[in-house]
Amino acid sequence: MTPPGVKRNILERLNAGEIVIGDGGYVFALEKRGYVKAGPWTPEAAAEAPEAVRQLHREFLRAGSNVMQTFTFYASDDKLVNRGHTQRFTGQQINEAACDLAREVANEGDAMVAGGVSQTPSYLSCRSEAEVKAIFKKQLDVFVQKNVDFLIAEYFEHVEEAEWAVQVLKTTGKPVAATLCIGPEGDLNGVEPGECAVRLVRAGADIVGVNCHFDPETCVKTVKLMKEGVEKAGLKAHYMSQPLAFHTPDCNRQGFIDLPEFPFSLEPRILTRWDMQKYAREAYNAGIRYIGGCCGFEPYHIRALSEELAQERGFLPAGSEKHGSWGSGLEMHTKPWVRTRGHRDYWEKLLPASGRPFCPSMSTPDGWGVTKGDADLMQQKEATSPEQLKALFEKSKTKH
Repeated sequence: MTPPGVKRNILERLNAGEIVIGDGGYVFALEKRGYVKAGPWTPEAAAEAPEAVRQLHREFLRAGSNVMQTFTFYASDDKLVNRGHTQRFTGQQINEAACDLAREVANEGDAMVAGGVSQTPSYLSCRSEAEVKAIFKKQLDVFVQKNVDFLIAEYFEHVEEAEWAVQVLKTTGKPVAATLCIGPEGDLNGVEPGECAVRLVRAGADIVGVNCHFDPETCVKTVKLMKEGVEKAGLKAHYMSQPLAFHTPDCNRQGFIDLPEFPFSLEPRILTRWDMQKYAREAYNAGIRYIGGCCGFEPYHIRALSEELAQERGFLPAGSEKHGSWGSGLEMHTKPWVRTRGHRDYWEKLLPASGRPFCPSMSTPDGWGVTKGDADLMQQKEATSPEQLKALFEKSKTKH
């Protein structure tokens, strides 16, 4: 039995059949709040605006999250100096600050801290396995020093790089989760989801799944394929899903990055809180027990996951105190016709309009087919030059 006051780790919870609610999308949320620069998407805010990161952690905790992920997405040294990016803080400073903030807020509730690494420019530039692993090791050294509860290798487009990350993280002896940003078609080299999952489990991952790039429906479908592959191989794992909060039925293999609306006009695609309750139920029914979100997920989305699974978890989050079940608080509204909307049947059947009569319901994604080894993806410390931009603009004309 766990002593009083000692939190159980991620595997103890999952092994007991419990649901673990993840947190949401820090990068997009903090970009909208003015603390992250779109383009590099790097997490300097952990060091330069800690109050903003701390507040977002607290809102996710209040919404029911069991995990505070360190805000260390793209906090590898090679990413922090890529393409003319001005570096005000070292990678170590950012990673340390992010760990401290996550731990501070996790200690305010029953939450665990997860230290995260993600794909690197070095891999896309065809650096060696040893060089790429050294990048992960620098972040990992901080996570070990700060004693995070478990580790996540997330947002990998190529299973090979994710395997390398898992192998490095596994040296700590801490539980390791690994998520790819892939859909049912598999990674960018065409490795199918089932095979991807098997490779990650054999590399040492305890939890496998997907995050980002696709909507909840697509991600749940992909994790099902991963689960089938793992079981067929006679292996065991836990499963997780942390999708986008955007509808992406029109995406290709690359996901939402290929949509013409990425990243500044995605708002019409945002899932409602009721869409999120549907996602939570479908993920649970698929055998996924680590259920969270990625880009676009705000605290109210996480609260929706928590509310849908409240019976299974045995409680509602603090953030539900002022949120009536299925809009029941609307019974107090001044307008009588709004009072009639405070029930589940209304919101489940509603087909919300976008209010944009001249806009299409779906887009035609870009399809450049650029991936590891392509000249346009090669890492450089210098800013993108006018000549390089001109060449890309010319290439863009041939792609539409």
